[in-house]
Amino acid sequence: MVVGDSGSKLWGGRFEKGVDVDVHAFGASIPIDRRLYKEDIAGSIAHATMLGRQGIIAEAEAETLVEGLRRVHAEVESGESSPDLRWEDIHSFVEARLRELVGDVAGKLHTARSRNDQVALDVRMYARASLKEIVSRLVTLQQTLVDLAQANLAVVMPGYTHLQRAQPVLLSHHLLAYFEMFQRDGERLRDCYRRTNTMPLGSGALAGVTYPIDRLFVAGQLGFDSISRNSMDAVSDRDFIVEEMAATSLVMAHLSRLAEEVILWSTEEFGFLELDDSYSTGSSIMPQKKNPDVAELVRGKTGRVYGSLLAMLTTIKGLPLTYNKDLQEDKPQLFDTVDTVSDCLRMFAGMLATAGFRKDQMREVAGGGFSTATDVADYLARKGMPFRRAHEVVGQLVLLCLERRCTITDLPLADLKGFTPLFDEEVYQIDVDLSVKARDVPGGTAPGRVQSALEESRSLLAETKRWLRE
Repeated sequence: MVVGDSGSKLWGGRFEKGVDVDVHAFGASIPIDRRLYKEDIAGSIAHATMLGRQGIIAEAEAETLVEGLRRVHAEVESGESSPDLRWEDIHSFVEARLRELVGDVAGKLHTARSRNDQVALDVRMYARASLKEIVSRLVTLQQTLVDLAQANLAVVMPGYTHLQRAQPVLLSHHLLAYFEMFQRDGERLRDCYRRTNTMPLGSGALAGVTYPIDRLFVAGQLGFDSISRNSMDAVSDRDFIVEEMAATSLVMAHLSRLAEEVILWSTEEFGFLELDDSYSTGSSIMPQKKNPDVAELVRGKTGRVYGSLLAMLTTIKGLPLTYNKDLQEDKPQLFDTVDTVSDCLRMFAGMLATAGFRKDQMREVAGGGFSTATDVADYLARKGMPFRRAHEVVGQLVLLCLERRCTITDLPLADLKGFTPLFDEEVYQIDVDLSVKARDVPGGTAPGRVQSALEESRSLLAETKRWLRE
């Protein structure tokens, strides 16, 4: 069984019969690339305008094409017309519907271009827009972190290494660590945008075209910063997709790290965080349960994004120049990645914004587990004891306290002096607040330093917002 006749395809003139129905369904990309209709029509409008401007086709013909393309766009937007499996791809649909609206002049639209550079253009336009969308969602999440950090500036919590209590820190300092991760993510995405924003149209199938086209005019019409320098590279390049997927994989890695902490903090064992009911679910059998499903799903979807990156890298690894049908597999991976990352960022911002921190519990736990032991060692070092020796002394004190089931500052001064005469009453002033304040260095957790970090974070957000408006 065949689909249509050879003339129904953009490439059908050389063939005597239509494509087998299974082959058509197997090779059709329209179920996926139909979402590129805006980009495809916008690119075609710019191309038709240039053709008329350059005298390659009559200006009146160009105007007819542009008006017809705008009607196709309006029809798709309203649902009056919809790309479906009758068509091989979005390009075939647009051109066929344009022919129905304006007649045979529609056949002139494809002058001086190929589907190869046309699809490269469409995907770059989509990727370019998606990069800004993801950066925008990152900004929203970063703003949420900044707002939470400001609202909880005085809250002390335990900092961890190896998931063991280590030293007291400000909750704000902890939250701003994730701000920094997402800031780097945003910078990577912006850098990726620069390389993505290069226009391939005019490269033809692979070697350029024989018409006096004005590529710079089309690039200006479509908002591209530059045009591609090599036609063979332009139609086969999907590095910009790999870059976006790699950058967004890191976004997901950072989201997954924060998700893990949200999951831990919301357990009864930690008790640091109470998730809002609107971002939680229950159990079908255990009525007491309140599950952090949003955080768990984000953690799980990270593997999905990683998988798309690996699939894309595998697709391009052995392709000879130039275009190969394998590249049709770029769009499912890209679209799914963009959708997944955007959704995860949106949900995470809402989950954090509505969560409540159990400040008293955080503070109580921050003081346990000998979290100020390093401060005691520093105290001895300031009195002249080599730090390595001070470390050893405090370690011996911790061992004694474990035996007596007490803290270092519970020990009588006489017992402390038994380890070294350098101890005096000042040691009893060491607590979580003093520990936090003592780390008054750039990048440290002291309140003043964290406040400065908040101000710098706001400046960075303002700069990113300016970029988004460009």
